[in-house]
Amino acid sequence: MTNVAVIGAQWGDEGKGKVVDWLASRADVVVRFQGGHNAGHTLVVGNETYKLSLLPSGLVRGKLGVIGNGVVVDPEALLAEIARVQGQGLKVSPETLRISESATLILPFHPALDKAREAARGDAKIGTTGRGIGPAYEDRVARRAIRVADLAEPETMALKLDELLRHYNTLLRELGVETFTKEAMLAHLLALAPKILPFAEPVWERLDTLRKEGKRILFEGAQAVMLDVDHGTYPFVTSSNTVASAAASGSGVGPWAVGFVLGIAKAYTTRVGSGPFPTELFDETGRKLGERGFEFGTVTGRPRRCGWFDAAMVRQAVKIGGIQGLVLTKLDVLDGMPELKICTGYRINGERSRHLPAGMAAQAAALPEYETIEGWSGSCRGARSWVDLPAQAIKYVRRIEELVEAPITLVSTSPERDDTIMVRDPFEG
Repeated sequence: MTNVAVIGAQWGDEGKGKVVDWLASRADVVVRFQGGHNAGHTLVVGNETYKLSLLPSGLVRGKLGVIGNGVVVDPEALLAEIARVQGQGLKVSPETLRISESATLILPFHPALDKAREAARGDAKIGTTGRGIGPAYEDRVARRAIRVADLAEPETMALKLDELLRHYNTLLRELGVETFTKEAMLAHLLALAPKILPFAEPVWERLDTLRKEGKRILFEGAQAVMLDVDHGTYPFVTSSNTVASAAASGSGVGPWAVGFVLGIAKAYTTRVGSGPFPTELFDETGRKLGERGFEFGTVTGRPRRCGWFDAAMVRQAVKIGGIQGLVLTKLDVLDGMPELKICTGYRINGERSRHLPAGMAAQAAALPEYETIEGWSGSCRGARSWVDLPAQAIKYVRRIEELVEAPITLVSTSPERDDTIMVRDPFEG
């Protein structure tokens, strides 16, 4: 048996929450390794819908959840999320949730700057959620961040606040935004400390022990490869590394411990926020995909942009992300569509390309080249085996498999956790 890392293979919102929930039934621990509460996973379990942003999805299955050092944690958002899911009947306590003592905290001045910067960009805005993720990661790299462990050291927090507020208040004043005082921020942190510290520990040590005991570890990523800060459609990306290798650095395990890398992709393509989207549809078909797929951001509620499946982009994500098997979700959304298109490459300034380039202008200029495939009249909804799928739907899946150069491991046919076709068991490696 092997561990499994789950990452997005498009621009996020691919249905990772359901897949992680489904896999968690056979895992012992689920680890969130990057991002913050700018990502959201929606899990549908019977008549209950859970919307998670920071909590690892495995908690819904009663599994141990771990928030790794690669995550930036808004303590107020985390406590509110814990209270919300507890109200839905989930048990969340220091026995079921552990947080890395090295994780960076998101504090009130982070979203304040995030929103002010985005407003100042005007038409050139990136599409950030305004939740302070980027500024918090900036503090980590600049070596001025307040981390979970610092909550136990008031003197350390006071010292760090001097530098942080000097930095943030200067920027906020320049942008015409209200500033923060050291006294108020220190009181805020001291009030949070007894609520957060019981969850804190060196999670790398726990994960090492679990690995030696032969326990199955499921690593859960947020966002997706094409939003990776290095490899995505920069600058319209998130502020962390979303590729599978980040599972190791973001949780404190060796790269060999990450195990089988499972990429998640919708049977079509969506994106939230600004940035290039070669296969985006602005017509009735795009509207229909959005309505059928209930395409609204879990965190922001913003409608997602919709388009045809981009095999060239997913192939790129497969290579960069180290994806060994692909999950295709929301196949049922395409039911009844007479004709489908798959992007096989791009035309960029008259030249053909099989990948999205790194340059911002070149990305914006990318025009899709399509292959047309006949749709199907039957229904994929709720299918749990290949024999339940229309023949043409199977052809569509197989063609995607060829174009992205990665085997289809799982197919999801509805939001329900058990409406899943397993072709290959990821835990078998």
